[in-house]
Amino acid sequence: MTRRPPAILALEDGRIFRGEAFGAGVETTGEVVFNTAMTGYQEVLSDPSYCGQIVTFTYPLLGNYGVNDEDWESGRLRAQAMVCRDLCEFPSSWRSRGRLEDLLEERGVPGITGVDTRALTRHLRDRGVMRGCLSALETDTDALVEKARQSPSMLGLALAELVTCVEPYWWTEHGPAENAPAGDAARPLAVVMDFGAKYNILRRLRAEGFRVRVVPARTPAREVLALEPDGVVLSNGPGDPEPLDFAIAATREIARAVPTFGICLGHQLMGQAFGGRTHKLKFGHRGANHPVIDRRSGAVEVTSQNHGFAVEADSMPAGEFELTHFSGNDGTLEGMVHRTLPVLSCQYHPEASPGPHDARPWFAAFAALVAKRRGVPGLAGARS
Repeated sequence: MTRRPPAILALEDGRIFRGEAFGAGVETTGEVVFNTAMTGYQEVLSDPSYCGQIVTFTYPLLGNYGVNDEDWESGRLRAQAMVCRDLCEFPSSWRSRGRLEDLLEERGVPGITGVDTRALTRHLRDRGVMRGCLSALETDTDALVEKARQSPSMLGLALAELVTCVEPYWWTEHGPAENAPAGDAARPLAVVMDFGAKYNILRRLRAEGFRVRVVPARTPAREVLALEPDGVVLSNGPGDPEPLDFAIAATREIARAVPTFGICLGHQLMGQAFGGRTHKLKFGHRGANHPVIDRRSGAVEVTSQNHGFAVEADSMPAGEFELTHFSGNDGTLEGMVHRTLPVLSCQYHPEASPGPHDARPWFAAFAALVAKRRGVPGLAGARS
């Protein structure tokens, strides 16, 4: 077994967790959260929605199937750090191209293993997620607690501009590209406003028959509409939606002009744009096993989720929106459909498949709105 240097995770309330350091030998701060998924650590760590967060994995064994070139959700690791119970040194998978700890070291992300993650998760569940400082450099726990307390609070923190693309790009079957794929002219155009978009959202839009153009978060509504999109997708992303006044204003204009689909942060921006309110959850929803109830049919979806804020259901104008989906755990609003405009949004991640594909119909519903507006029975090039 590898002998690793000691590391400390200090929380702002003074709670200390000790373990061993791996990955990059740096000190960092962030909001300490927990994720209940049993797999998908590479996707989680590269998801831009985890920007500014130290992710605790409740599943005890991490790194057992290694890392690969296919399971990225963005072009880099986005989480501030990771916390786990046991780190596997010798991964086994035919898809593996390396070890998790080597990837973190290469990409400058620290980790801590040997932590009692059950105790940490229970603490965060009871007290709420909080700021923390992870270090293998400092041994003074009082100093680390103070660093945690001095770090930014997620409430009121605008992070979308830290993770958005710098320049617009096309998404192809092989990833980002400067030029639109040849032969795409017949496909309807979906413009994705990138507040921290996961690659799998772009993959699913391609699978539904769209050509996909991704634009930076601050792109004004007039520039988005000048592209003559058949539909617009408001992506997921990190941080508090309320400070993103530019995105709320753009959403308000775009949603009244073309079919619009909001996902996660995009759902929260949709709520804000139509007069709703958002609030910070005590410990958020993060994992691949969250039940969501569709109140129209009574069906329960097993969903993948990653959000720390939620739209307040009673703040949405009842005459405008039908509130369709609610969390089976805490009853928070998870999905809504506008009654007259071709607008819909969901709080969870319909592009993620934690085994079941329960949530994928959201993309089909968006494609149907676009097809209806275009006056065609379906989308060119669509496939399952």
